[in-house]
Amino acid sequence: MHAGKARIHGRRWYIIALICIITCINYIDRSSVGLLVTDFGPKLGITRALYGNVATILLFAYTLSQAISGRLYDRFGARIGFTVSVFVWCIAAMAHGFIVGYASFAVCSFFLGLGEAGNWPGAAKVIAEWFPQRERATGMAIFNCGASMGGVLAPLLVARWLDPLLGWRKTFMVIGALGFFWLAAWLAVYQPVNRHPRLTDSERELIELGHSSSTWLPAPPVLQLLKHRQVWAILIARFLVDPVWWLYMLWLPTYLKDARHLDIKAIGAAAWAPYLAAAAGALFGGWLAGRLIRASFSVNTSRWIVIGIAACMMPFGIFAAHAATTAHALECIAVVLFGFQMWISNVQTLPSDFFPTNAVGTVAGMGGMAAGIASGIFILFTASMVAHFGYNFVLTLAGAAAPIAAILLFLIAGPIHRLELTPKT
Repeated sequence: MHAGKARIHGRRWYIIALICIITCINYIDRSSVGLLVTDFGPKLGITRALYGNVATILLFAYTLSQAISGRLYDRFGARIGFTVSVFVWCIAAMAHGFIVGYASFAVCSFFLGLGEAGNWPGAAKVIAEWFPQRERATGMAIFNCGASMGGVLAPLLVARWLDPLLGWRKTFMVIGALGFFWLAAWLAVYQPVNRHPRLTDSERELIELGHSSSTWLPAPPVLQLLKHRQVWAILIARFLVDPVWWLYMLWLPTYLKDARHLDIKAIGAAAWAPYLAAAAGALFGGWLAGRLIRASFSVNTSRWIVIGIAACMMPFGIFAAHAATTAHALECIAVVLFGFQMWISNVQTLPSDFFPTNAVGTVAGMGGMAAGIASGIFILFTASMVAHFGYNFVLTLAGAAAPIAAILLFLIAGPIHRLELTPKT
């Protein structure tokens, strides 16, 4: 039937490379808001408090979309799900080039968050479908590396190059268009594992190792999933720790401007470094978990070792708060983001460790929703906390979250093992 189409070995690595690229574009689009507001904010009357409100609106939309997107991907698959998500967020990113004040800024950011959120449950779904269990942390690490590389490239591309060259309006148009080029490649390349015409038999057998019989069944009801303590453990972990990432993603440029007195070009020259460390942390976290599993450690032991190490790194934000120089502060923030990406590469793998593939998008979406709720609350009050207590207080507060979250995750989730869900009849 597919005799005219050559089959490609290692197809799953091409798929995860595409996921990495779109995640990088996702973060370039998102980071551009925080970077370019230092340029257009004073011109359009966007104060620090108003920017805090817009960031919260973006996160509200992101949170709302996480649960919806998870169900979308579980029901219609990743091909359609990514098409919808990418289309919505790219249009929203381009629309930022036409904002005239606070209201239009808020509306565009709302739709940006609404579209971008689908990237995460979608990636978790693709990795669960396309990778055997021992490779999933590596797949998740490559995907999360895209987020970090987006953080690396955005200051250089947006603040250092495009904004001085084109101005902020045209910059939003250029970066918003990037996703449409990716979408053409995605529709040309991606099909689900069970009907991909160019997947070799040997790779299909490898991928299906550890897949349960419920992999291609309809998604289980949300209420059925919420009866499992493992879901609540994932929700609590994401609720406590994800605000750390969002804090640095949305507020690092403003922090460098306000507390370290850098202009937008200097921010572009400096802000990429912590995200490069984050990319390294994502890859290292995935590699270390996979290496431990190959060394005959159990999945349970391997995940908890990596998550525990990562949790010990994120409190370095407390040292950043009291750093005497900008360089020292950025070094400490780099350690935080390295640790966060180690953490998230393994925590985001837990839904596929615990649950069959037909539930992964939903559980990942609920985890993202919990992360979004907490991040929205934290970001909402960030401007107020900075005004009353200063950046040092905010960075110290964020630094204390990860060890607490790790302890709760270990205690509530218990040993990692596959749960078989009974289909509702």
